[in-house]
Amino acid sequence: MINCFMRRIFVSMLLLSATCGLFSQNVKPASYVNPFIGASTNVDAAGAYHGLGKTFPGAATPFGMVQVSPQTIAGGDNGSGYSYEHTAIEGFAMTQMSGVGWYGDLGNIMVMPTTGKMYTIAGREDGSVKGWRSRYDKATETATAGYYSAMLTDYNIKVETSATTHCGALRITYPRNEQSRLQIDLARRVGGTAEEQYAEVVGDNAIEGWVRCTPDCGGWGDGDGKAVYTIYFHAEANRSLDNYGFWSADIPSNISRHNNDVNSAAYQEHVAKAAIIRGENKIQGRHVGFFAEFPTEPGEQIELKIAISFVDIEGARKNFMAEASGKTFENIRREAVDAWNQQLRCIEIEGGTADEKTIFYTALYHTMIDPRIYTDVDGRYIGGDYKPHQSDGTWTKRTIFSGWDVFRSQFPLQTIINPTLVNDMLCSLITLAEQSGKGYFERWELLNSYSGCMLGNPAISVLADAYAKGIRGYDIGKAYEYAKNSSARFGNDKLGYTPGKLGLSHTLEYAYTDWCIAQLAKALGKKADEKEYLKKSQAYRNLFDNGKHWFRPRNDDGSWVEWPKNGRLEEWYGAMESNALQQGWFVPHDVKGMTALMGGKKKVVDDLQWMFKNTPQDMMWNVYYNHANEPVHFVPYLFNQLGAPHLTQYWTRYICSHAYKNKVEGLCGNEDVGQMSAWYVLSAAGIHQACPGDTRYEITSPVFNKIVFHQPNGKSFTVVANNNSPENIYIDHIMLNGKPLSRHYILHSEIAEGGVLELFMSDKPKKK
Repeated sequence: MINCFMRRIFVSMLLLSATCGLFSQNVKPASYVNPFIGASTNVDAAGAYHGLGKTFPGAATPFGMVQVSPQTIAGGDNGSGYSYEHTAIEGFAMTQMSGVGWYGDLGNIMVMPTTGKMYTIAGREDGSVKGWRSRYDKATETATAGYYSAMLTDYNIKVETSATTHCGALRITYPRNEQSRLQIDLARRVGGTAEEQYAEVVGDNAIEGWVRCTPDCGGWGDGDGKAVYTIYFHAEANRSLDNYGFWSADIPSNISRHNNDVNSAAYQEHVAKAAIIRGENKIQGRHVGFFAEFPTEPGEQIELKIAISFVDIEGARKNFMAEASGKTFENIRREAVDAWNQQLRCIEIEGGTADEKTIFYTALYHTMIDPRIYTDVDGRYIGGDYKPHQSDGTWTKRTIFSGWDVFRSQFPLQTIINPTLVNDMLCSLITLAEQSGKGYFERWELLNSYSGCMLGNPAISVLADAYAKGIRGYDIGKAYEYAKNSSARFGNDKLGYTPGKLGLSHTLEYAYTDWCIAQLAKALGKKADEKEYLKKSQAYRNLFDNGKHWFRPRNDDGSWVEWPKNGRLEEWYGAMESNALQQGWFVPHDVKGMTALMGGKKKVVDDLQWMFKNTPQDMMWNVYYNHANEPVHFVPYLFNQLGAPHLTQYWTRYICSHAYKNKVEGLCGNEDVGQMSAWYVLSAAGIHQACPGDTRYEITSPVFNKIVFHQPNGKSFTVVANNNSPENIYIDHIMLNGKPLSRHYILHSEIAEGGVLELFMSDKPKKK
């Protein structure tokens, strides 16, 4: 009786402290962030062509338009423009992508300070082409939330970067030199080059212009991603730039300008011979840049602030005035750190090692890069028709929706900590479908482009999940129409499955999102639609081969695609970036039906255990449980629905400790715009949604002793793991708000309402 009474007092105290946010004022989570985690594209270290995390280490603000980061390479499949093992920096660009493959894009408006002889090209790291590129001191390279610095050893120049939402800031410390220099390469672009550029000097210390990028010059998917955008900029230095000039390379109109072409020796030779132009105050061309020269004394510092806009130069000027005018570099740096502390405080943790805290807050940090703001301070943005639009103030246009990845963990996480962001993204996708005239949802959106990257209809998943959780600040009528259009355009309607080499992935993904439409139809009272889409959601059954006891792809005529020598372990057999084993589990909306097809719970549990036990300990790319890629991310949570929750607890703790590390190689696969990190944030906190659209979160073993979610509705949800330790990874029993809970899941409504979920940990699995 006394113990029960004391426990209720304890729970009441937790509720009070969580609701009041008593811990928040003293917590500075930004100090735990290590932006070097995942900052490598190295395929050798990864053991696979996908490489590692592909994050960038440079300065950013939460969901900001600008990311000021070092660029070490523009060619190859190096989406972030940076890889830790590279030994030289070619400049500091104002825009980056986070954790993507497919060659990447952005990396625009690259600034490089130099001294001595001037070059019009960055050159090659191996020295085969001379240029302004400089080696840098890895020992003094620093990256924290909102700040980056490096010493360029070839010039003895220190560069520091920071950012606001729409502006980049650099502080450059020069040595004594009679010919110091500031160069801005306007043609630079990850995965290719900008098609055309313009620059104009508008004062003794200011320059502005634009950079136009199209698929004809590579970029996203080396052009296949159809990225079309123009970045406008306004830049000001804190000293006169009156001794200036431009360079302009004569690029023949008949020469290809895709990724490999612009990195070829022939193209590099064209740029190396660029004309130097003085005495003009403006320039427009196919490969141009700006430079200013001046003498410097030892330790002399120049601060450069660059605002960007995707709308027009006037938008860049307004963004500059609102966020950078009158501010020093130190002002901007301090505000960036404050912004990160404020944003990261949405989740507080207690317990765990120092490394685990760093892994957690860096993961949370990485979930707050995208979807980024695409709207200027005056509310204008470029819409799906590539024309300026004015926001009505009820939502913010956002961009970079890596749908196939982020519907699984990133957006479910945001529904808890940032529902406004989810609403913004849905409004952005809905207006994109409307303004573009396409009338369906894009699966991988970048700067309004319908890239068609990957597969499935992930926007439908995000929509259904948001609507089920009460996130509804958009036109649901249009959204529902576009969801149905998406299913009709990309779906299993014709044959009841999708044939072809990737047919297994297509069919199972479409079946799931058809189930999502059914949930929307049910909520909207559309009973006929609900019945139709529930039937379509069973399409996964059409690819189950009873002879092989597994899923496999079919041809157009209904025959099976030939079973490979390696069976369901054969990569790309019916599956996108995976194999039939990994993709075959993807029936999150009907685990019961899938289990029956596979032979029952015991057989399925045994098969899952076989898969996990064959997985290499480093969790790098493999043919079993491949955490390096998204298709399997929900699989550890299947055990909860198969009557073996102790195995969910065991394997999620195992993955957290083996697939995530506090080092450059700390992500076993591409970050994929927040997905890899969001999985960790939720799993380390003890909850994870296995089927977005169903508001159920599976309960698992938390890494930390206490996790507090401070929600925007003012209520806090706390997970407490009593007796937690590296040995006590199993949950003996559960209490919710002081009352026993006899299930291994919790509903979103229970989280949103606030409260305390208590887990009592043990070193012995509870198998019943």
